[in-house]
Amino acid sequence: MNKDPAGPADPAETQGAQQSAQQSARAVDHERIKRAVREILAAIGEDPDREGLLETPARVARMYAEMFSGLHQDPKVHLQKAFTEKYDEIVLIRDIAFNSVCEHHLLPFMGHAHIGYLPNGRVLGLSKLARLVEVVSHRPQVQERMTETIADLLENDLGAKGVAVVVEASHTCMTIRGVRKPGSLCVTSAMKGIFRSNVSSRAEVLSLIYGRRSS
Repeated sequence: MNKDPAGPADPAETQGAQQSAQQSARAVDHERIKRAVREILAAIGEDPDREGLLETPARVARMYAEMFSGLHQDPKVHLQKAFTEKYDEIVLIRDIAFNSVCEHHLLPFMGHAHIGYLPNGRVLGLSKLARLVEVVSHRPQVQERMTETIADLLENDLGAKGVAVVVEASHTCMTIRGVRKPGSLCVTSAMKGIFRSNVSSRAEVLSLIYGRRSS
């Protein structure tokens, strides 16, 4: 490729991301969350009016506004600006760190996403893939849906010939409660286009993701 698709940070894009985050925070009903948190504290036998808990409802409201900001953002906006390039090999970013929330217990799961795609005449700036993960991950969900959503967006909106998404995450809903198995890792994948239909292409992208671990 003749240019680095990541490129320098775009001030307009950065400002847009900040504005989007602010709009997401305003879309959350902070007062309703604070009332609910006070009820939960009382329900577990705590005193929501004791000194250490007085600011807890407001802190939780701000935290939820941040953790669930993806509910009020459209991840497609990060796929709108692509570059025309005659490049017909795999583009891959490994180890995109993320944090999300399991919708079953509202406990966090965190890990890394690996995204590869085979361009069809258009490539994304590398930061856009990380931004895509950021938006999609900031929602209550299950890991399987998150993986599929990222892959579908790249296949449908970028028009890639093939998309491979692998997500590896540790779920606190099974490491700190219930079965309590710290160190366990959930791995999900979504293969689209040529990575689904062609065995050798799938093997190639998986070797790019996992090959460095065999050394």
